[in-house]
Amino acid sequence: MDLHLKNKVIIVTGGATGLGKAIVGILAEEGAKVAVNYRSRKETADSLVAELRLKHAVDALAVYADVSKEGDVQKMFDNIESQLGPIHAVVNNAAYCANPECAELTLDEFRKCVDINLQGMFLVCRETVRRLRAKKSAGNIVNISSQAALRGSASGKTAYDMTKAGILGFTRSLAIEVGKDGINVNAVLPGLMYTEIIAAAIDADPERFNKRSLLGRIAKTEEIAQVVVFLCSDRASYMTGTSVDVSGGMALH
Repeated sequence: MDLHLKNKVIIVTGGATGLGKAIVGILAEEGAKVAVNYRSRKETADSLVAELRLKHAVDALAVYADVSKEGDVQKMFDNIESQLGPIHAVVNNAAYCANPECAELTLDEFRKCVDINLQGMFLVCRETVRRLRAKKSAGNIVNISSQAALRGSASGKTAYDMTKAGILGFTRSLAIEVGKDGINVNAVLPGLMYTEIIAAAIDADPERFNKRSLLGRIAKTEEIAQVVVFLCSDRASYMTGTSVDVSGGMALH
């Protein structure tokens, strides 16, 4: 199926590694112009962009921004529009996970989780809406939540789970606000997936993780990314305000 993404400008925050990298890769396969946002991994982002240009012959850009900072977000959009063109879609993938249980969680760690996962998403969404409206353009926003937003975690991630639940409420409300503008806003709730962050733990005891899915295995990042990319496209033109469960049945949602 042609997703009609050729030459569409799409931003992926936290796009240099993990799920973000998989999303960026599939977008490039579809011919999109991809902006890979990074905060601390410049070399990784630059290397990925070079690979995308060579492999898929697409325009790609590595762009710095701490999405929790208003000025950074505005500069990021300015850079992307000047080098790639007007945006079509944004994927809010950047995230931070504070692991300690609530009783051990410091206020600084709690605030960092909120700043990146919620404030960052808000700032990127706000800038996206402002720029699409200014050009009277339709577009798509995809916010990455988690199955933990519905189920919680058994491993001390209360702040993270709270922010991922907040993403769902924000997504629904923003969809109501901007539907009249032709801007669709959806959320994706991934389950467990094999990323470099948890690879060592999975490799040490794969059965512990695999049995949590109804399918008997954890996801490949590409399996989540395919759904995200679909929601970036006009093929999802009648979907907005939705929370799409891609958790292998973990959330049963």
